Amino acid sequence: MVASRFDTWLEDPLLRRLWTAVREAGPIRSVAVDLTDTCNIRCEGCYFFAEGMDQVSAAGAAGVDGFIDRERTRGTNFVTVVGGEPSLALDRLSKLYGAFRLSVATNGVVPIPRHGFEELPIGVSVWGDTVTDRALRGGGRRDLFAAALDNYRNDPRAFWYYTVAPGHATQVESVVERCVDNGNRVLFNFYGDLEARGGDLDYRRGFGDVRDAIDCAIDRHPGAVLMTSRLADVVSSGRLFDERWGHAVCTSITPDHAANADRITNGRPYNPHFRAFHADLETTRRCCTGVERGCDSCFDTWQHFSWVMLNLKKHLRSEEDFTEWLATTYLFYFINRLVDLDDEASLLEEIHRRTRRRKPAAV
Repeated sequence: MVASRFDTWLEDPLLRRLWTAVREAGPIRSVAVDLTDTCNIRCEGCYFFAEGMDQVSAAGAAGVDGFIDRERTRGTNFVTVVGGEPSLALDRLSKLYGAFRLSVATNGVVPIPRHGFEELPIGVSVWGDTVTDRALRGGGRRDLFAAALDNYRNDPRAFWYYTVAPGHATQVESVVERCVDNGNRVLFNFYGDLEARGGDLDYRRGFGDVRDAIDCAIDRHPGAVLMTSRLADVVSSGRLFDERWGHAVCTSITPDHAANADRITNGRPYNPHFRAFHADLETTRRCCTGVERGCDSCFDTWQHFSWVMLNLKKHLRSEEDFTEWLATTYLFYFINRLVDLDDEASLLEEIHRRTRRRKPAAV
């Protein structure tokens, strides 16, 4: 019965196109790595420092070569590069770029050159408007947002990884406008307040107003927003059908890490290939963004992408649910340049038209 419905759903031209693109790109066998233990700024609420990940010294050239050999032998074909600030370790980044498909996260202060990294997807961080971003990332003094805009203006590799706090919904419109006017697209993330500053940063306030603001951004810029309305719900509410976000369901775990012994036997899906490596490129941690922290403050969009993608069976209940799964999966491949980007703007617009669920907030 499910197979019959599935074949019927794929008679839809859009769904067939997305499904074919993902299938042709093939399965992702991914790992996440901290490329360096250093950074040129100190953001308030950054998990890397909050969890002491900077205490692991970065691998040298021989360590990078050994990592590449081991992971290629193991079958890894995609690496998410985070940890410290990757633009400060371009030699290591270049080695990984030559060996794997990559995606990299950067604070944007030091531009990653185009030469030698021509097809590298680059997620550039911003945490709010000029005032907010300066306060949280620039130590109250530096306008990092403006500097990063200059560094990545009209750069087709770059998209903005915009982390929004619960009380900052009113900033979404202006921040997205600046990113789009800069010639870039936007993917949203949600602030976890790891330093417990509270107030308008407190995730316990909920993200309802932020979700409404994201919906408005989708309505205004459907060719530029790299997240569906439904995915924003999943990430910020921590709910996927009957499941509640937490360690028991997180799919971006290191399976052979001692902290995950119970997790991998609880029957919930996970990625058996995945590993989250410290900067020495040998030792691993529990998951992408955590060593000991509780999962209630984790709103990491990449981990929630994986949560959705590895739960295909839950999305076979209806064509609407399957469309949401396929759109989310395709967007992951699209953001990371794993699929052909031809006609991307019109395709994104159609994806948003199909997956738009809630009534738009007042404009």
